[in-house]
Amino acid sequence: MEYQIKGKTLTVYLSGDIDHHSSDSIRKAIDTLIINNIPEKVCLNFKKVQFCDSSGIAVVLGRYKMSVKMDFKLCLEELPPSIENIFRLSKIDSLVEIKEKETYKDEKSYKQLI
Repeated sequence: MEYQIKGKTLTVYLSGDIDHHSSDSIRKAIDTLIINNIPEKVCLNFKKVQFCDSSGIAVVLGRYKMSVKMDFKLCLEELPPSIENIFRLSKIDSLVEIKEKETYKDEKSYKQLI
């Protein structure tokens, strides 16, 4: 997982599989970044995610609850079609912004987290 902080926006670049084996470490890493940086907006980038099951939905919903408590905006970006379908079917898009492809920015400077 990599991340980038630009202004008051934290972007977390997820990769690999998000399942019951990896979700706990992903959740803890994102929470640490949020607590340490206190962003106004958090974007979870799914471009390099190959697989996501209900554990991925739980990761997003947990960060949504955190966003309500800590008053920051949460968005999802660069969702592969199969993952976007899962999130839309679970109605996450009614809680969290899902950025359309034309709104992505090509950001080159990011930091390796795990």
